Amino acid sequence: MSVWKKAAKSNQKTHRERHQPEERQHLGLLEKHKDFQRRARDYNEKKATLKLLRKRALNRNPEEFYHHMINSKTENGRHFEKDLEPEDTPEQIQLMKTQDLKYIVTKRTQEQRKIEKLQSQLHLTSVEHNIENKHMYFEKSAERVDPEKERHQRLATVELPDVNLKALEKATRTRQSMYNELAKRIKREKELAVTQQKLEITRAVEGKKTVLPPKRLKKGTTDSPPVYVWKYERKK
Repeated sequence: MSVWKKAAKSNQKTHRERHQPEERQHLGLLEKHKDFQRRARDYNEKKATLKLLRKRALNRNPEEFYHHMINSKTENGRHFEKDLEPEDTPEQIQLMKTQDLKYIVTKRTQEQRKIEKLQSQLHLTSVEHNIENKHMYFEKSAERVDPEKERHQRLATVELPDVNLKALEKATRTRQSMYNELAKRIKREKELAVTQQKLEITRAVEGKKTVLPPKRLKKGTTDSPPVYVWKYERKK
């Protein structure tokens, strides 16, 4: 039966939508029913949103506080987010984008070995090799002799060699350059350590599949990684 109905409709007249009369062409296209439905739906959605916001404003607690109140501001009627301290330095961002975790661990190990080598060299150059003599000297009469007085007497008879000031200045400059290099390498090693920890935490957050996402307790900074806590799950 439905086949005959479809066959009968094939010969029906095609009803075209009414266009805008010529005397009303300056008003634009004539609004159709579907246009009215879309406009009415948009109007009702905005009306419901305003009603909900008005209800929330009436039920708001005057003593309510949340941290976004102090992390944002309004200027000239426009809402802005306050500029917070960046979590990563440009060098850390570049490393995390271009290099993987193995590369950072390798570079950090190299820096640690160079730091240990520099520290051992500086330690040896600063060691005082002249050991203070604390022996007691006794004469045949078994009377006690003051070691300080004896030392002064010996020094008065010893001829001291000439000091090479140029060599001393060169050694001082060398030691200062080594200390500067050590400070730079320690700073570099700390940056690599923070980058390594951030990468490990990022991979743990993205890779560990849990029912509830981890909760961030502390935001990361340029000197420390963020702190996350996962909810304990009982193993089956």
